[in-house]
Amino acid sequence: MANPWTGEVALTIDGEQRVLKLTLGALAELEQELNAGSLVELVQRFEGGAYSSADVLALIVAGLRGGGWNIARADLMHAEIEGGPMAAARTAAELLARAFMVPEGA
Repeated sequence: MANPWTGEVALTIDGEQRVLKLTLGALAELEQELNAGSLVELVQRFEGGAYSSADVLALIVAGLRGGGWNIARADLMHAEIEGGPMAAARTAAELLARAFMVPEGA
């Protein structure tokens, strides 16, 4: 079960629920893979709806790695994601939002 207060998001992949989280290491890896000038640039792409499927895939892979699953991008290319591409895109956007969310009362 994912804990939203720690930035976790759940996604079912190949029938197994996985917990994704963008750790600092996962975020650094993500910036490098996407050649993003900054994470703000990536957030703006998602907020403006200008993200690509490659952005979504990279975020999911980074989140899975941050959640403790050692996965390569190629491993996810043929995986069955419950809810399809839209669920993957929602999960990616939620990962970004939760990575920078300040819990209420903090």
